[in-house]
Amino acid sequence: MNPTRLLTALLAASCCACAPRHAAYVPRARDVTITAVPLLTREMGRIYPFLGRDFAPGGVLEGREVYAFVPSTVTVVEGDTVRLVFVNPEDDAHTFVLGELAVGLPGQSVTRATWIARRAGVYTFTCNMAAHLPSMWGQMVVLTAGAVASE
Repeated sequence: MNPTRLLTALLAASCCACAPRHAAYVPRARDVTITAVPLLTREMGRIYPFLGRDFAPGGVLEGREVYAFVPSTVTVVEGDTVRLVFVNPEDDAHTFVLGELAVGLPGQSVTRATWIARRAGVYTFTCNMAAHLPSMWGQMVVLTAGAVASE
């Protein structure tokens, strides 16, 4: 073998030998709590008098209330099992819809569901109650297993 090729082969072999090796990601169960949070509701008119106009006929919030999911972004890894706990501390009912997973969230309740992150991507979840759209939504970010080293 010519000396240049031998040196190149030796350098390549030594670089691979010293490079840190990351174990392949092993999917795991993740516990995630999501809370339905009221941001602007009719009941808040006692605290914020301007809301009276906003919820009145012709107002910017007529027929709607503003809620949010907290957190609104959840990040998991492909293959993970996501054990969801939903907390709905107030009296209005909500839903949580993520693809084929649809969960009713009755008022003043704690509800559980499980979702498996089968493929990497960004998946939108919503409350599909018309009066809570478009503000009550979030996203489940699923990272590729190859992008994450095992812990």
